[in-house]
Amino acid sequence: MAIRDRFSKKLNCPQCGNAGFAEASEIDDPKRKHPDFKVDQLPRGFGVQRASNHQESFMIKCECGRKFPFRSLAEAAAERR
Repeated sequence: MAIRDRFSKKLNCPQCGNAGFAEASEIDDPKRKHPDFKVDQLPRGFGVQRASNHQESFMIKCECGRKFPFRSLAEAAAERR
């Protein structure tokens, strides 16, 4: 079984300013056809619009109604304390 690479991303909604940290994971094996990307936890105010095996096409929906790809408005989370 492949090891899952876990990481945090900060989500920012450009429409309402809603922000928070999402916890995500994917399989760390470059030989796989798809990385089996999953969002394990979303911050309050965000939901899944369309799930996908790839970050680029995984769609998030903000409570204000704005929809966007996970990767487009997510940035790597700096060390949180």
